[in-house]
Amino acid sequence: MCLIVLAWRPGHPQPLLVAANRDEFYARPSQPLAEWPDAPGVIAGRDLQAGGTWLGVGPNGRFAALTNIRAPGQPEGARSRGELPQAFLGGSLTIAEFLQYLTEQSHHYSGFNLLLGDQQQLWHFNSRQRRATAVAAGVHGLSNADLNTPWPKLQWTKQALHDALQAPQPQALLELLANPTPAADADLPHTGVDPAVERLLSSTFIASPTYGTRASTVLIVNADGSRLLHERSFGINGVYLGEVQLRC
Repeated sequence: MCLIVLAWRPGHPQPLLVAANRDEFYARPSQPLAEWPDAPGVIAGRDLQAGGTWLGVGPNGRFAALTNIRAPGQPEGARSRGELPQAFLGGSLTIAEFLQYLTEQSHHYSGFNLLLGDQQQLWHFNSRQRRATAVAAGVHGLSNADLNTPWPKLQWTKQALHDALQAPQPQALLELLANPTPAADADLPHTGVDPAVERLLSSTFIASPTYGTRASTVLIVNADGSRLLHERSFGINGVYLGEVQLRC
C-alpha cells in the first residue's frame, strides 16, 4: 500500500473514512478484497506470495493498514511486512499490546508504517523511529515516508478527501484515488530513486507496464460499528479489472 488518506472523527456518525491505493508489481499474485476463510471476521485483500495483507478490518471494530517506507539500500527484512496487519486483525492483542510487540520486533522487517484502530482509537507506528503516536482528529495522509509528510500527491489527495467530507459516498472517494497526474519535477520528493521513477511514483494513481496501482479501497466506518468496504482492482497499465463491495 503506497497511499492512504483518512478522516478520523471521534464522536461523528462516520468516525473513520479511509481511501487507499495499493501500489505493487503486477507480477506479484494477490487476491481481491474478501472475507478470509481461515480467519473468520477478517476482510482484506491478500498477498498470495507471502500470505499477508496491506489493508483490512477484523472483529471488534479492528482496522489495520500498511505502507512501506521508501529507503533504497535499506536491509531486506527477514519477515514479510504484510503479516503485521494480518496478525492484528485476526489476533487478540489490544492495540497497546500490539504496539509494544512492534517496538520489540520491528527490526525483523524492512521499513514500514502501520495504522491500527478500533472503535475508540487510531494509532500510527513508524518502524524506522520505533515510535507509536495516537492519531489526532482530522484529515491525514500516509505514503512511503512518515505520517503527513507533505509529498504533492498526499497534499492533493488529502484536500480532495477534505472536500468530500460533506457527502462521502464510496464512488466519490474512489474517484479521488484515480488522479494520474504526476508532480512537477521541481516538486518531486527526493527518496534516492532515479528521477524517472520518482516522477512515476509521484501520481496518486500509478500505471506502467510493470508496476502500478493494483487496488483502490474505500472504508467507511459508522458509529454503530457497521462498516462498508469498496475496492476496485487494476492490471497492467492501469486496466480496470473489476470491483467488489462488502458490508459487515
